[in-house]
Amino acid sequence: MNVPDDLFDLKRGESAVILSIPHAGTRLPEDIRLRLTDEACTLPDTDWHVDRLYGFASGLGATVIKANYSRYLIDLNRPASNESLYPGQATTGLCPQIQFDGSPLYRENAILSQEEISSRIRTYWRPYHLALVAELKRVHEKHGFAVLYDCHSIASRVPRLFEGTLPVFNLGTVNGSSCAPELEQQSEDILAGSGMSWVVNGRFIGGHITRTYGQPATGLHALQMELGCDAYLSDDGSYAWDDDKAAHVIPVLSRVVCGLLEWRP
Repeated sequence: MNVPDDLFDLKRGESAVILSIPHAGTRLPEDIRLRLTDEACTLPDTDWHVDRLYGFASGLGATVIKANYSRYLIDLNRPASNESLYPGQATTGLCPQIQFDGSPLYRENAILSQEEISSRIRTYWRPYHLALVAELKRVHEKHGFAVLYDCHSIASRVPRLFEGTLPVFNLGTVNGSSCAPELEQQSEDILAGSGMSWVVNGRFIGGHITRTYGQPATGLHALQMELGCDAYLSDDGSYAWDDDKAAHVIPVLSRVVCGLLEWRP
């Protein structure tokens, strides 16, 4: 399998802040798309429009890396070894075979071979992480530290994964271990003043990216933001962007990112 040249978009900034957007991609190789169920082909578990939500970031000097291929191909926020990030809780794997609601991704419930999974790791997973490591190294060498902000969204109600309705803002710092305490606190203060629902280290404490690259003792700080989609998508179930809703969310995200940009160890 040849490595595509459109795996991700990278916009380099000169600040110490890097935004990672691993799940907003919607591309799929045609041979894989043909194997998916009709429902799965609509890509319901995509982090819809997250790159648009953070469209302000590169103009502020942040580096932004955004994956272009669907998480149904491979999940860039899972470890290549595929161990569960939340043992004992429902989740999906590195190369998922079910949707968040538990329904099958593939026609006739096809089982992926280890050979195919390994090929996807080499072709899609590894290049994204190599690029992320290179950017972290670059900004760390320039500033003496780096702040990685991993950007996500999810349907506000997924009974298989969590009870009730998710808060709008779900900040994860791996229970305080992936970044300096003051970075977590200043972000929490912004969320607390937003007038919208929020939680820190609730159902989502951070995925593989936050857990792997958040090493504050070495000057690498990482935070994950998971947004409840009700806060910015249309109510008609179409995954369409809602201007009025997004107008309330974007200023809060901007304040969080600006806080990261202004922070110094």
